[in-house]
Amino acid sequence: MNDSIVNALKELVQKPFAQLNLGFIPTASNLEEGGKWWLIEDLEACKKLGFKSIDLIDISALPEKIYRQRLEKTNVLLFEGGNTYHLMYWVKKSGLDIMLPELLENRVYVGISAGSIIATPSLILSSSEKEAVEEIGENIGDEGLGFVDFLIEPHINSEYFPELTFDYVREEAEKIKHPVYALDDNSAIKVVGKKVDVVSEGNWKKFN
Repeated sequence: MNDSIVNALKELVQKPFAQLNLGFIPTASNLEEGGKWWLIEDLEACKKLGFKSIDLIDISALPEKIYRQRLEKTNVLLFEGGNTYHLMYWVKKSGLDIMLPELLENRVYVGISAGSIIATPSLILSSSEKEAVEEIGENIGDEGLGFVDFLIEPHINSEYFPELTFDYVREEAEKIKHPVYALDDNSAIKVVGKKVDVVSEGNWKKFN
């Protein structure tokens, strides 16, 4: 999380972080194996921002009544990365997809990787993750929440995802009708109403 992204978040929340409660939804990470250093680093980054509180709210582990009460106490909802289809499955199964529009009337949505992808119309760019959820019976289509009218491919040129290059996204974008933003890990998208801005200290490209 670089200074440009932090400043963009400050503009969105319009209050000091010390006055705000963050709801951190780690659900997408549950299906990922191995060390969760990336999740820990994201939590540490949030802690350094100085939020008044950080509540971990796993929507796959809590009944709706409980997680809704917890979410209602927050000012910022951060959806962590991991398996995109697993997260979308639980957003729908838990009923969060129904209540999110109301919650976001006075809260800021922040998505990291899978957390940003589910806000788009389609999860198709993450279809390689579908097999893992189908193996455990979480059958779900490719439809996202559709809060925005473009798709996102994160982690471009990351050493951890060598297959994700601009050339790869260019080829995939030719099969898709929506605009596609390909972002490296130093880039983010800021959306206010219908205004879309890319915030970046790295590299990004838009296709379509």
